Amino acid sequence: MSHPSAQSAHQLSVLDGVAMLVGVVVGIGIFGFPPLVAMNVDSGFMYMAAWVAGGIIMLVGALCYAELGSAWPNAGGEYHYLHRAYGGRVGMLFAWARGTVIQTGAIAAVAFIYGEYANNLLNLGSYGVAWHAGISVLVLTLLNVLGTRESKRVQVVFTALALIAVLAVIVAGVLGAPEVSPAVTAAAADANGGGASAGALGMAMVFVLLTYGGWNETAYLSGELRDARRNLPKVLLLGTLIVSVLYFLANLAFLRIFGLEGLRQTHAVGAELMSLVAGPAGGVLLSLLVCCTALSTINGTIFTGARVYYALGQDVPALRKLSSQGARGASPVSALVVQGAITLALIVFGAFSAGSGVQTMVAYTAPVFWLFMFLVGVSLFVFRRRHPHQSRPFRVPLYPFTPLLFCLTCAGLFYSSLMYAGIGGVVGLLVLISGVPFMLRYGSSPVTESASASS
Repeated sequence: MSHPSAQSAHQLSVLDGVAMLVGVVVGIGIFGFPPLVAMNVDSGFMYMAAWVAGGIIMLVGALCYAELGSAWPNAGGEYHYLHRAYGGRVGMLFAWARGTVIQTGAIAAVAFIYGEYANNLLNLGSYGVAWHAGISVLVLTLLNVLGTRESKRVQVVFTALALIAVLAVIVAGVLGAPEVSPAVTAAAADANGGGASAGALGMAMVFVLLTYGGWNETAYLSGELRDARRNLPKVLLLGTLIVSVLYFLANLAFLRIFGLEGLRQTHAVGAELMSLVAGPAGGVLLSLLVCCTALSTINGTIFTGARVYYALGQDVPALRKLSSQGARGASPVSALVVQGAITLALIVFGAFSAGSGVQTMVAYTAPVFWLFMFLVGVSLFVFRRRHPHQSRPFRVPLYPFTPLLFCLTCAGLFYSSLMYAGIGGVVGLLVLISGVPFMLRYGSSPVTESASASS
């Protein structure tokens, strides 16, 4: 499997990679999921502990991905790992799942959140949220078609604006007067009884890790990262550290201003916090920054997502058109177009669904996502056993306990997300199963070796 071109390969520096990771992770979730986490814990301490645990799990996963990416750098990322570890059929089923459920559903979910904020600023009618969502996907897909250089420049700008939004919340939380006193928070915790159930805590972690979601997208940068064997671990570790610190401080700000009980009753938590501290103008300003944050996530996810289609076109002769590039040889144009078309179809589906588009897309993607994350975690054990002498510039520390913890976490989140998602999760799994004929037809092609040897 080759890279897009000799000219476009290795364009990304460590800074570019960290910007992609932070831009994808520090997305809209931090402005939407904290109240849902608060509903499933019984004290401020447990609330903050859940966010710390989420950062630790993110770091553990990043360590596992750092070993995989440094040993097998490839633009296909997780598809390449699964293909190598389990054979073409599992790799092909993942490519189907990512193209029809995981990546496209995630892009559509964030696009809907962007649409909600954007429609408040510029109302486009009863389907305005979907119109804004669709326009954002269309414009950013076209930007990525122009090439990696243009996309990464915009990503750095979007990431900077996303960081400004989170930092604004942190500063407002430090300077603002608490809305609810600690005594009220303690009384609310006592009213909850003896403690949150294991199921409730599991649900809290589902939302925490949805907020942290996206760090694994860095695996798809390894084929275009300069000196990937050395720099991918740096990108993963630096990126996860930045995100963990930002999320800890932001949630500390939320807890200080609202208290646990007040946080449970809050909806647009970031905008409400800014409105309390800086008035309505502050809320509007944060809404604009949140829109930029969402665009950052959409752009980064579009960039990384198309690389799976590109890798698929390299491995399957019948799908060779998916690996075609633009005239400048800087991006997988056909892959971007296919990904954009599927995402737009999901936005139409979400627009006409019974619930909100965001809820529909989260329910649709989560169980399938955690199922394949589990398989990626297990692949590290497979590679250690099958290729003991493979060069590994980075080795996950405390092996085998670190990857085992990651695998157990993924298995638990698959179960929890399926229980939470209900019918939406079932639909996602049915779409996954519908890819079995695709898997059987195209899953016999061997993975090529050219890209794995490059760095």
